[in-house]
Amino acid sequence: MILSALFFYLFAGVTVASAFMVIASRNPVHSVLFLILAFVNSAGLFVMLGAEYLALLLIVVYVGAVAVLFLFVVMMLDVDFVELRQGFLQYMPVGAMVGIVLLIELVLGLGAWVISPELVGHTAEPMPALEAMSNVSVIGSVLYTKYVFFFQVAGLILLVAMIGAIVLTLRHKEFVKRQDISAQVARTPATSIEIRKVESGKGL
Repeated sequence: MILSALFFYLFAGVTVASAFMVIASRNPVHSVLFLILAFVNSAGLFVMLGAEYLALLLIVVYVGAVAVLFLFVVMMLDVDFVELRQGFLQYMPVGAMVGIVLLIELVLGLGAWVISPELVGHTAEPMPALEAMSNVSVIGSVLYTKYVFFFQVAGLILLVAMIGAIVLTLRHKEFVKRQDISAQVARTPATSIEIRKVESGKGL
């Protein structure tokens, strides 16, 4: 128990410190690296809870794809961060309002858990023993039965967002050769071959 508590406080402390450094670092590349560190330590907490699938999902999806993508985008884009910091005071009231709303929600959530833990316990799904069913099977049985409608709605939203991003960024440039299947199929030797008689000693 002492060893598990030690590892819990280690992972939790590094996660909280990394999350703070994500918003405190002046260099965006350092922020992304601290974000990766927070994801890795969060995966360690999931492993301690017995949710190995969520830990691997966090590593593969968020660290292996999303965070690395953020890192490459930040490093490749030539962003003038000095100019962005000049408008910091302009967005401070909106950011402060959003932060206050999130703080109130966290306080209400933690307060409800402390004041009446039995009320929060009613909202959780009963989890069978790990000997009877693995955590992957438990997540799948809950996700594709009770929350299947919300799962499909989330997939539909992602599909619409992907199509919207493609439509907004797709630009047809002029004087760019593109493949036309119908024109290729309709070609005949008369239209595709041109025979020229070149005189001896002269070029085209």
